[in-house]
Amino acid sequence: MHIVVCLKQVLDPEITPKYFKIDPDTNRPENSDTDLVLDSFAENALELAIQLRDKVPGATVTALCLGDEESEEVLKRALAFTANAAVRVWDEEWENLDGQAVGHILAQTIKSLGGAHLVLTGYQASDIEEGLVGPVMAEELGIPCVTLVSELEVEENSAKATVEVEGGYAVVSVATPAVFTIISSESNVPRLPKVKDIRLARSKPITLLESEDLNLDRESCQPGVKLERAYVLNREVACEVLPGDDGAELASELADRLLALKIL
Repeated sequence: MHIVVCLKQVLDPEITPKYFKIDPDTNRPENSDTDLVLDSFAENALELAIQLRDKVPGATVTALCLGDEESEEVLKRALAFTANAAVRVWDEEWENLDGQAVGHILAQTIKSLGGAHLVLTGYQASDIEEGLVGPVMAEELGIPCVTLVSELEVEENSAKATVEVEGGYAVVSVATPAVFTIISSESNVPRLPKVKDIRLARSKPITLLESEDLNLDRESCQPGVKLERAYVLNREVACEVLPGDDGAELASELADRLLALKIL
């Protein structure tokens, strides 16, 4: 069984807000002074992929990332998680892709790898939060897609997925191959890689594929949605302090002030 898990490198979501800036020319976050990390939902997907691999004799996990050379750090992390192989796909023309184009490129990359029984990805990336890549890959590959998956069990020619629904969870069965978009849950909390595996990951190869290595539709590689402007709102915060020491009197004054401001 071949499992492909799709990863993405993103700006650290824990960045201090005052350091978050958007380049007005590119409409993208500036990351010159901040850390880039593996997207958290993608990391949940990676953990689940490794768990499934360890339960099925002969199964393998390939970590796949669309990104420039800097994104190899997330693939090295996947290798430290003991993924069997790592693949990076990139072309200099892919600087401004949307979810539709990313899904097409990743699907064609998976085809070039001989396909997969299971394709796992985070249900949305923490930077864009479109949630499009998983469904687009499934459409391109011509296979089912199950979203918002927290747990996954592999059966013969099928998989049983626990999915988040309104008010709780549901368990569904789907024929494989299939695509699953993964959410965070208690069962897929990312492991802490062993020091030995981290060291070994540094020397393991990462396969690089470029556009000419894939059967791509040039038009599908062009973004269908153009980001015109991204910006951070400037919020003015005013704080008014009511003087006095008497609690009851202050409470009355506060209520009057809130009524005057039409907050109450």
